[in-house]
Amino acid sequence: MITILMATYNGEKYITEQIDSLLAQTVQDFKLLICDDRSTDNTYSIIKRYSEKFPGKVIITQNSKNSGGAKHNFINMMIRHKDDYVMLCDQDDIWLPDKIEKTLEKMRAMETQNIAPIPLLIFSDLKVVDENLETISESHWKAGVVDISKTVLNHLIVQNILAGCTVMYNQELANMIQITPKYMVMHDWWLVLLASAFGKIDTINRPTILYRQHKNNDIGAKNLRSFKNVSREASNYKKMATAINQTYRQADSLIQMYKDSLSKSQVELLSAYTSIPELSRLRRLRTLVKYRTFKNGFARKIAQVIIVLKERRV
Repeated sequence: MITILMATYNGEKYITEQIDSLLAQTVQDFKLLICDDRSTDNTYSIIKRYSEKFPGKVIITQNSKNSGGAKHNFINMMIRHKDDYVMLCDQDDIWLPDKIEKTLEKMRAMETQNIAPIPLLIFSDLKVVDENLETISESHWKAGVVDISKTVLNHLIVQNILAGCTVMYNQELANMIQITPKYMVMHDWWLVLLASAFGKIDTINRPTILYRQHKNNDIGAKNLRSFKNVSREASNYKKMATAINQTYRQADSLIQMYKDSLSKSQVELLSAYTSIPELSRLRRLRTLVKYRTFKNGFARKIAQVIIVLKERRV
C-alpha cells in the first residue's frame, strides 16, 4: 500500500540510522525501494545487507551509471514506481517513529473530503539537527522565510515551500509523473507544482523527521529569520538571478508538458510568467503585480524585483 523511495549516493555514514528509523515505524505496511547512484563508498554493501535481511520489504537496485544528482535519481524512481501512496526518503535523516502513521491519517482524512479521487500531497515540518543529532531548530518552518499556506500555483512557480523528505502523495498524483521533465529545479518542487495545478495539498503542522545538517547536504536548512542570513541570500545577485531564471525554465516545462490538462487561467499565468524576461521593464513589473508571483520575505521580494527589472533571459 505504501512505497518509500530512497535515492542513495555515498551515504555510508548515516544510512544505517535512517533505515533503522524506517524499520521502527509504528506502521510497517510499506516496502522500501532504494536506488543507489553508483556510490563509491560502502553504501551499496550496507543496503544490500538490509535487502538480504528483509527480502520483499527492502528492495535495492543500482543505476548503470551515475544519474547526475539526487533529483535525477529520485525522478527516475518516481516515474518507475507507483503505489496507493508514495513517500520520499533522504539517506541521512531520521524519521520520527509515527511519521508514516500520522501522514497516512492525514491522507485518509483528505480522501474523505473528496467524492472522486484526485491528486493529493501532504508535507510536514522538520526538526533541524546537526550531524550528531543535536537540535539546531525545533521547527524548520519557523526558522525559514517560508509561508506554507501559499500552496497556489502563482506562489509555487517562483518558490518551493516543502522538503521532499516529508511528503506523501497518492496514486493519482503518482500517475501524472510519466516522463522526465524537460527542465526541473528539484524533483520535490516539480511534484508540488503538479499537486497545486491538478489536486490538493495539506500539511502536518509538526516535525515528522530529524533533518540532519552536515557538510555534504545537497540542500540544507538555513535560519532565514536571521536578518544576516536573509540579507546575505538576497544580496547574492548572481545566485538569485540564476535561481529566478531556473523558475522560468521550470514553468515553461510545466506548460509544455501539461498544456492540454491545465485550466485556461493556469495557462495564462504560466505563459505570462515565462514571458517576463522578454518584456519591457514596466510590463515585467506589471506582470509580477498582476499575477502576484513574488517570493516570500521582504528582502527576497526586493531582490527579486531588482533582478527581474534588470535581467533578460539567460
